[in-house]
Amino acid sequence: MNHISKLPNIETTIFTVMSQLAAQENAINLSQGFPNFPSDPKLIELVQQALRENYNQYAPMPGALILREAIAEKMELLYQRDYNPATEITVTAGATQAIFTIISAFVRPTDEVIIFTPAYDCYAPAVEVHGGKVIPIQLKGKEFSVDWNEVRSKITTKTKLLIINTPHNPSGTVLSKADMLELSSILENTNIILLSDEVYEHIIFDGAQHQSAALYPKLAERAFITASFGKTFHNTGWKMGYCVAPKALMHEFKKVHQFNVFSVNHPMQIGIGKYLKNPKNYLGLPAFFQRKRDYFLNEIKDSRFTWKPSQGTYFQVLSYENITDEFDTEFAKRLTREYKIASIPLSVFNTNKEDHKLLRFCFAKTEETLAQAAKILNRI
Repeated sequence: MNHISKLPNIETTIFTVMSQLAAQENAINLSQGFPNFPSDPKLIELVQQALRENYNQYAPMPGALILREAIAEKMELLYQRDYNPATEITVTAGATQAIFTIISAFVRPTDEVIIFTPAYDCYAPAVEVHGGKVIPIQLKGKEFSVDWNEVRSKITTKTKLLIINTPHNPSGTVLSKADMLELSSILENTNIILLSDEVYEHIIFDGAQHQSAALYPKLAERAFITASFGKTFHNTGWKMGYCVAPKALMHEFKKVHQFNVFSVNHPMQIGIGKYLKNPKNYLGLPAFFQRKRDYFLNEIKDSRFTWKPSQGTYFQVLSYENITDEFDTEFAKRLTREYKIASIPLSVFNTNKEDHKLLRFCFAKTEETLAQAAKILNRI
């Protein structure tokens, strides 16, 4: 049998490549973004309690009500935006499933979708597999800033969707209030849907406020906001996330969601729903992760790498331009093989694979792991 691939240019993701190489080489893995410390025992106990209480059958299709209500309360507390738990919130199998389902529900063949590169690698394939056309816009310079005039120039009558990600993976930068107001002005009076990937909303540093699309009425009226409990509560393997959107948009989302997933892990929803009722369980996360960022950067202050401190996420981008002229993918692999430390090269996320001599390191690790990694980086 002969088949024409719908994704002919897709290869194994860089996350899989680098994690497999790290395992083969017994290297410290700072490549893939997952914590190596446990979740809060209180959250684990709440999920175990839900298991014992027999929440072991299908959850309601949009999610357990206790969790949807807790999400609504969190959105109101943080962003002063009222989302109806019955019609505007859906619990998903991680943020990636939410993103894929949004694209499935709205993108038709020949529709155009604007993404900013370097971009998380699930965006473009989801567009392409549905026959859409990706319109990439490269973020500028070491600041990874948006050229909003370029954004204006790329919008056409075929533009269906625009995707933003803040705090941004892989760069660790954040969109400012000025950025969001500019975006709001550009999208006003269009039919373009905004997909705002905000999975790192609680991991933002130096006293900054996360600029959620929910804070801006003219954006919120056209926006899907996706979020991740895995990123938030150190349990990426649970694959638990959610999205919020106005009723009319969410109605279309649910049409696809019910046949794609229908519902997600019920006892975990009950446990997280109870855990979210205490805002302290997420309000303390910025300080928690900033301590890890600061510890890591202090430990490598005498290295030959250079950097701008991450503004958000649990990733730190390091420049190696003072060390070697090697292409970043080759240098990342050599570091893993020869120095036993794994990272992620940024060129794989860029338009035309542009190489700016940058590697991404995950600092959501124990201090012991970060100290071991710093010793290696300091002798390169």
